[in-house]
Amino acid sequence: MTRPGFVLEVDDRTPPLLVHEGLGFRLEDFPIGTRVVYPPEPVPAVPDVDEAIRDALHHPVDSEPLPALLKPGMRLTIAFDDLSLPLPPMRAPDIRGRIIEQVLELAARAGVDDVELVAANALHRRMTAAEIRHIVGERVFRSFWPQGALYNFDAEDRANLAHLGTTEKGEDVEISKRAAESDLLVYVNVNLVAMDGGHKSVGIGLASYRSLRHHHNARTMVHSRSFMDHKHSAMHHSAWRMGAVVKEHVKVFQIETTVDNTVFPKPYEFLMKREWEWSVKDQAAALGMRRGLALMPQKLRHRTFHDLRAAYNLTGINAGEVEAVHHRTLRNVHRQQRVEVDGQSDVLVLGIPYLGPYNVNSRMNPILATCMGLGYYFNSYLGRPVVRQGGVAILYHPLDEGFNTLHHPSYVDFYEEVLAESTDPMVVGEKFEQQFATDPWYIHLYRTSHAYHGVHPFYMWYWAAHGMDHLGDVIWVGGDPKAAGRMGFRTATTLRDALEMASSTVGSSPSITYLHNPPHLLADVR
Repeated sequence: MTRPGFVLEVDDRTPPLLVHEGLGFRLEDFPIGTRVVYPPEPVPAVPDVDEAIRDALHHPVDSEPLPALLKPGMRLTIAFDDLSLPLPPMRAPDIRGRIIEQVLELAARAGVDDVELVAANALHRRMTAAEIRHIVGERVFRSFWPQGALYNFDAEDRANLAHLGTTEKGEDVEISKRAAESDLLVYVNVNLVAMDGGHKSVGIGLASYRSLRHHHNARTMVHSRSFMDHKHSAMHHSAWRMGAVVKEHVKVFQIETTVDNTVFPKPYEFLMKREWEWSVKDQAAALGMRRGLALMPQKLRHRTFHDLRAAYNLTGINAGEVEAVHHRTLRNVHRQQRVEVDGQSDVLVLGIPYLGPYNVNSRMNPILATCMGLGYYFNSYLGRPVVRQGGVAILYHPLDEGFNTLHHPSYVDFYEEVLAESTDPMVVGEKFEQQFATDPWYIHLYRTSHAYHGVHPFYMWYWAAHGMDHLGDVIWVGGDPKAAGRMGFRTATTLRDALEMASSTVGSSPSITYLHNPPHLLADVR
């Protein structure tokens, strides 16, 4: 029987708890009375994946079956989520590739020969051939990559963008011209967290800066409470308005999948267990890994973690009309990740792991660590934030200043120049965003190399805007003081030191909640 999410109150019998901190982890003794929120265990998986895919394509929600939509001579485009999902990357075969193969088989039977496949990477970096091959599989890659019919979306290719109109709020909707002019657009998604999918797929994944600027800005992000709760997210409201415009012009057949939380494969499965349930073997593995990581050069530690492939299992697949599909998808995500939490705390403790959506096969720089902690993890709630207004967040990460200049060239200038002048997301956006968004060199690197768009670090900073606006203080345990200071935060050597520093904000006996993730969890705060 699968157990739901678990909330533990630390007492004098509780063993040290595992906390992720970048390319490693530590075992931490939390104060008695600390509330620890664990994610649920994996929910039951779909027994026959191929059969589940066939059933979804032939029995969609609020749509004709896919075979009925496929006609000879039509223009078919298949778009799919890029490498930012899932995290860590899925072991082969990737579920997207398995779905795409079945879609292509149906298209071939229907006599459809005008087919293109596009990675919906928006302003993310272009994926390499190997990264695309891993997602779509060898057969699809060999059939489409050499002829140029499988490619990364280019949000700066003005000749291949289509402006579909504006929303009632004046938001521009500009997406891939190929997608917009297709007789059918099939979108293949992995819904790792509640924020993914729905109208966010086409309306963001295949959109240009002209569209994205309307919701990827500090004002919208501050009013997105939270990103994981679409009913209270200004970003989602904007994306859904844009989705209505897309729906008027483009026939979209949405395919959304959900997976369980089997994040770490053997021999790292102890990282997903509750510490008091560790076997002797688990304890030995944890101790050996900690000691080994401490002795490893950073490059080897990086490779050790980034080579991991998660053993995810499919928990659901739905296809058809975008909103109807997404409604079912959210039920599956909540079934896997939702944990009931009774009330808010004065202090929220988070461990930031080695990997986020924007440093796959790359390094997590201080800006991305902030986005992961104050953006994704802080916003992993329904209802109310886990920490009260004016409370304190204590995060674990070294905040290494090493930037990957291939993937994150504009981040370096953002960090050195923009944050040196202001850390206020509103000020940063108004004063510097346009300069970075239109810089010819950054655009050239985005289009021809493997660099995130010049505006991307701004988006990551905006992602943390709600957290920064809500919190009274942010303290990084083990963080580089120089990096933390550049971003307007403080550092501590130990948890005890961090709590002492936080006492000026929350008092000497604060209530504390530690969100024990990954795997992902969604705190339903009552």
